[in-house]
Amino acid sequence: MKKILITALLAVAAGAAFAQASPVGLWKTIDDETKQEKSFVRISENAGVLSGRIEKLIDPDKQGAKCDKCEDDRKDKAILGMEIIRGVKKSDSEPYWEGGNILDPNNGKIYKVRLTPKDGGKALEVRGFIAFFYRNQTWLRVE
Repeated sequence: MKKILITALLAVAAGAAFAQASPVGLWKTIDDETKQEKSFVRISENAGVLSGRIEKLIDPDKQGAKCDKCEDDRKDKAILGMEIIRGVKKSDSEPYWEGGNILDPNNGKIYKVRLTPKDGGKALEVRGFIAFFYRNQTWLRVE
């Protein structure tokens, strides 16, 4: 009985550790150029596909900002609440998720994206790229 209990506890702990190594959750975004906190993005999963939505903007002056530089269905829509990550799926080559895109609402550009959990899931490397050119940001897990 004791071995079964220990095995069950280890299985639960391993499951929790795996869940934290997923991009799913709430993240504090850090600008790669200014190193300033910018927003909170919630990444969620639906049928194996990840999407990310801006849940909070840090700068009080940007609360009503709209994506005037966007060129798709998000043009002139509020940045707060906007879906900025779309169509990301788990890679066959773990440990990252890719295949979708990410929008930079500051310039309206859409990049291919790769999400890589780091530090046991406490940080998320977000790489946006076009061809061989890329930008990395490190986001911090809030929950």
